[in-house]
Amino acid sequence: MSFDQVRQLARSRVRDCDRAIAMTNGYVFREYIGAQFTGVQFSDVPVNAGVSFHFILAFAIDYLASQSSPPTPTNGAFSPFWDTENLSAAAISATKAAHPNLSVMVSLGGDTVQNTGVNATFAPSSVDTWVSNAVSSLSAMINQYGLDGVDVDYEHFGDVDVDTFVECIGGLLTQLKASFPNIATSIAPFERDDVQKYYQALWGKYSGVIDYVNFQFYGYGDNTVVDYYVMFYDTQQANYPGAKVLASFKTGNVTGLLSPEQGISAAQELQKQDKLPGLFIFSADSSMNSTYGFEYETRAQEIIANH
Repeated sequence: MSFDQVRQLARSRVRDCDRAIAMTNGYVFREYIGAQFTGVQFSDVPVNAGVSFHFILAFAIDYLASQSSPPTPTNGAFSPFWDTENLSAAAISATKAAHPNLSVMVSLGGDTVQNTGVNATFAPSSVDTWVSNAVSSLSAMINQYGLDGVDVDYEHFGDVDVDTFVECIGGLLTQLKASFPNIATSIAPFERDDVQKYYQALWGKYSGVIDYVNFQFYGYGDNTVVDYYVMFYDTQQANYPGAKVLASFKTGNVTGLLSPEQGISAAQELQKQDKLPGLFIFSADSSMNSTYGFEYETRAQEIIANH
């Protein structure tokens, strides 16, 4: 695809996104999908027409996996590791056609390389080569699947220093924003010092190319009452000053962790305090396998739609 074709496609997506935003109240609901291979499809998940709805494909990873050897890093050359059989390019096109308020993103990294048990560790050979490979592979993926954004969810960093992570991810998001002006970008940190230091440094230098902070509040314990959740939220808002920090909770097995009910109650309180730009759930796969199905997706979107 030529540069002019890429630019024309990007402009078309800007117009489509602008029309979708005009139909909603501007607040966002996001849901990760595809990491656990439960057979969930986009059409299984209820979509409220009153919100800006973002599916986040989990995950694209810069690793090469084969049955004959352990996964190995590819220095920024990303491949789909989500459930591409059920969440294909055709399925993405169909769900976006059915719901004008819906966009589809891809998340980078995650915890492990699919079901191998190998950590999806950030492992660049150099800043320049990683950024070049990442921009090339993700631009092709955006065009192939009709994607509308990128989420950064690296959780393991090996011996890579903070500055290298900052320049790699900052360079990637800057170049993607230049090529696809209306893509949505986000980062997905959680409460651990050896993770936060990477993302806070990235935010400090490249906040201008990051639209949302998908903070993983579901990593907190099952003793997280509403007041604690609001306190944790305020702390993360201070850690990422000026950010649209999204509330969050997890479905499925949450033994020992924040429950969906606690997440719903906390979101309602944050909304009362006018602190809630949106929220996200991890994940549609877990909801698909749960006894309550997509109850919490429906309730969460009602909160956002009635903002």
